[in-house]
Amino acid sequence: MAKAIHSMIRVLNEQRSLDFYGKAFGLNVAERLGFDGFTLVYLSNPESEFEVELTINHDRSEPYVLGDGHGHLAVSVDDLEAEHRRLTELGLNPLPIKEFMHEGKLLAKFFFIQDPDGYKIEVLQRGGRYK
Repeated sequence: MAKAIHSMIRVLNEQRSLDFYGKAFGLNVAERLGFDGFTLVYLSNPESEFEVELTINHDRSEPYVLGDGHGHLAVSVDDLEAEHRRLTELGLNPLPIKEFMHEGKLLAKFFFIQDPDGYKIEVLQRGGRYK
């Protein structure tokens, strides 16, 4: 059986992305690999083995065009309201908390936040299928 281990995103400014993911989700550098022309930075935290892989192309100076096919990354938290307050106080501008219903029952309580490159991250209240 396959095991999800990371998701890769291309970022323009390594330090700006490291600052955002560290502040927002407690993700720290697990490994940094430099190559001719690009660098790979793997981010993780103790909550999960899953990593976010940042790819920094050294010759890139223009922001990436995300297109209309990219969706989002998702994380779950124990206390959604507290996390929303914390991110707001950090000046990271999370969108308002929303509730998503299915067949009259609450399926998810969540909000979105964007990283410096425009990638959307969904922050979900932990529970149900969102462990």
